[in-house]
Amino acid sequence: MRALARTDNGLTYTTDWPEPTVQQGQALLKIKRAGICNTDLELVQGYLDFKGVLGHEFSAEVVSGAPEWVGARVVAEINVACHTCDLCREGVPSQCRHRRTVGIRQHDGGFADRLAVNTSVLHRIPDSVSDDQAVFVEPLAAAFQILEATHISPRDEVILIGAGKLGLLCAQVLALTGARVRAVVRRERPAKLLDSWGIKPMALADLPANRANVVVDCTGSADGFASALGLLRPRGTLVLKSTYHGIPQADLSRVVVDEIKVVGSRCGPFEAALRALEAGHIDTASLIDARYPLDDALTAMQAAAKPGALKVLLDVG
Repeated sequence: MRALARTDNGLTYTTDWPEPTVQQGQALLKIKRAGICNTDLELVQGYLDFKGVLGHEFSAEVVSGAPEWVGARVVAEINVACHTCDLCREGVPSQCRHRRTVGIRQHDGGFADRLAVNTSVLHRIPDSVSDDQAVFVEPLAAAFQILEATHISPRDEVILIGAGKLGLLCAQVLALTGARVRAVVRRERPAKLLDSWGIKPMALADLPANRANVVVDCTGSADGFASALGLLRPRGTLVLKSTYHGIPQADLSRVVVDEIKVVGSRCGPFEAALRALEAGHIDTASLIDARYPLDDALTAMQAAAKPGALKVLLDVG
């Protein structure tokens, strides 16, 4: 079958990738649409030394497995848990000590014609949600995890740094709280999008220091941590929403003296993301930059890697 994978020879598009083996408790998916995110680009550069089929944002149709799933349009959570370790037993399978991660760690992903996954990670796509929209469920769920990680009041001053692929989804989710949300931007297109959603785009230099209740860092850059810290008021909360290139350098004494709360935030609730899309609360169409057939996946990856690029989709089946 067709697949875009990272192998010992680097990023490779092939038409003869082995068909997935479907095991007990799994479903075979026919991938319909997939999205390229920054993690995919980092994996190509050697992050986690992943080898296999890339892609963890996708919509699909179940073609075989348990009868109640066959024919369903689905999305899949990325964490494949063991369900036996202490963290799984405590109800946090996303932090399973033995987890595999679809398209990221020890598990093939969705940049292929077909994929076998555990039925336990599947979620049905509502009829009113398109395949294009469904591609955004995984990152949108991650955006909703911010609200699981920390309470945000309608009275809060909230600043988001890093208005890229994930950041623009996070900004929309944050705005649903009724808080005053502003976002740091460097490019015209995200600024226009934010403005159209009623979210104030700002330059970092124009924001007051030490005033925000909550700062969400989606930059993925080591400088982002220090910038975010400088915007927080005493006893404010810093939410880290993306992994970093390099090691952040910041005044950690401020974290102690000003009693800053630093919260890591990763994967989130798919049900909330699907409900928000079904209700029309989140604009995803404006975030799509381009689409390519799977046969042109290498070109699509190049397009997604361009500075300022938003979501690039792969039409698979």
